[in-house]
Amino acid sequence: MPARLAFYYGPMDCGKSTLALQIDHNHSRQGRSGLLLVRYDRSGGARITTRVGLSREAVEVEDDTDIRQLVRARWARGEPLDYMVVDEAGFLTSEHVEQLAELVDDWHVDVYCFGLATDFRSRLLPGAARLFELADDLIRVHVEVLCWCGRFGQLNARIVDGVVVREGATVVVADTANGGAAGEPAVRYQVLCRPHYRSGQLGPGEMVAPGQLRLQLDPEHARDQSRGARATK
Repeated sequence: MPARLAFYYGPMDCGKSTLALQIDHNHSRQGRSGLLLVRYDRSGGARITTRVGLSREAVEVEDDTDIRQLVRARWARGEPLDYMVVDEAGFLTSEHVEQLAELVDDWHVDVYCFGLATDFRSRLLPGAARLFELADDLIRVHVEVLCWCGRFGQLNARIVDGVVVREGATVVVADTANGGAAGEPAVRYQVLCRPHYRSGQLGPGEMVAPGQLRLQLDPEHARDQSRGARATK
């Protein structure tokens, strides 16, 4: 059976990293030899960590990492390799993804990638974009993640000092807890539905912060709606 390049994607909190470690566990139990890679884990270290407490050591992928060389070095030491698990794959470069595709096609290594599809601006991440173009299998992780309003949560908002921000560096490693270092702004992430991502409202009863997007009816449309409401009474 030919090797496969798979991309499992979804918003924060849907269990991507947990699934990555489960797949590694399942394959290793069947005697297959694997390699874990990670790019910008929430812990800030070379580990795959999950919010349910699971954690495994991994190799950190840097900008200049040639993943093929990692595999060649492993084989040179006489260590087999049947599959790779790559967490936070959305943050890979296009070149990294092309190296993974080469490993699948030419070296017959199964590659399982996990990560966000979009950044805090709702734009495709570079690694995710290339995976959408090259992967054999695209699997949305279907563990339901809800916005605070109960709608399906699909977008990852970056909140700085309590306000949704839409500009800045693509990568700012932070977890979902509040707080920041002394003198530094508090940065966290929150999954929102599209309407509340657009409005910037972070909870029930919260006012939209200054500078967030607002929807406003023009005066003529508002008068028409008012007349319609009176006519139905």
